[in-house]
Amino acid sequence: MQVSDLPLNLIAKLIAFETVSRDSNMALIDFVRDYLSGLGVESRLVPNKESTKANLYATIGPNVAGGVVLSGHTDVVPVDGQNWSSDPFKMVERDGCLFGRGVADMKTYCALALAILPDFLKSNPKRPLHLAFSYDEEVGCVGAPYMIEKMVDDVPNPMAVIVGEPTNMQVVTAHKSIMAFKTHVIGHSVHSCQLDQGVSAVMTAARLVTFLEDMMHENIKKADPNSAFNPPYSTLHCGMIEGGTAHNIVAKNCHIVSDIRTIASETPLQYMERYENFIREEVEPKMKAISPGSGIFIEKGKMVPGLKAEENGAAESLVRQITGDNQVRSVSYATEAGQFQKAGYSAVICGPGSIDQAHKPDEFITLEQVGKGWKFMQRLADILS
Repeated sequence: MQVSDLPLNLIAKLIAFETVSRDSNMALIDFVRDYLSGLGVESRLVPNKESTKANLYATIGPNVAGGVVLSGHTDVVPVDGQNWSSDPFKMVERDGCLFGRGVADMKTYCALALAILPDFLKSNPKRPLHLAFSYDEEVGCVGAPYMIEKMVDDVPNPMAVIVGEPTNMQVVTAHKSIMAFKTHVIGHSVHSCQLDQGVSAVMTAARLVTFLEDMMHENIKKADPNSAFNPPYSTLHCGMIEGGTAHNIVAKNCHIVSDIRTIASETPLQYMERYENFIREEVEPKMKAISPGSGIFIEKGKMVPGLKAEENGAAESLVRQITGDNQVRSVSYATEAGQFQKAGYSAVICGPGSIDQAHKPDEFITLEQVGKGWKFMQRLADILS
């Protein structure tokens, strides 16, 4: 499908803002705010505590109930250590694809949402579109809850929230919950020839990692092969481990970083409780019997709620009407859709591009997917008009 210049120009513009999560997104937010102002649309910001980042939401069209929220995050993951064949923050078109950090995840969706607004306003819409652009999604869906809280009080109740994560424009009605957490093991350091007099933080941490894996293997054995999730069970994963000084020194410290992703019928808190009980009842007493100063400390991240498939959900019905897609799909990554749903909104995930390209060097989206995304926006605008 032919895509007009405005969507492509806006994709290029958004890609050019280096909104890696560790940095500010304010330049992009200011651009969006100015763009909306030029259309006569007022927007509202929900900044972080330091005012270095902000969410933005806006209502386009009549300020009435029954509208649709187009939700997207403005941050992207780093490009450090990745071998790109072109500047990741300059959109490049080649071989029927657009390349650049965020073209799939998920600035193309945000750009298409902005691009449809001039024509949408000209159509004298009966129901509104709402934009909801967040910060710090990539580091744990941190920013969106503050915006959602404001929207619940400020925005007439919309019928649907469409979170435009890359799904190849297919309908996704559920995703897993996630919680990340850190564990710090403090041991008692001695010469390794006197191992019985020390407490190895590294070897203790290894027991904790194995315990997480053992819980996951329990889930594998009882997994429902008909589950829409892939993999069809809750996962427990250790992504980082660091500790020790030398081969002949019993380690004083060890740090591990883990995450738990649960299917719809479970929550990460269930597994966190088992993990903590194992530590307090089985592991820590043996450590302290040797060295009272040893111990294990857990730093929990925020839990991102899962998205549950809704019975007769308005968001699902709307997006299936537009796309014609009737297959049932779930994903194992977390999104802001679960946060919107927890606040009482009907939510679904559907956006252009493939998650297979997200976070990789030479991230790309096909022009075919851009065209499908643009057609989706046009059909949605027609429905609301």
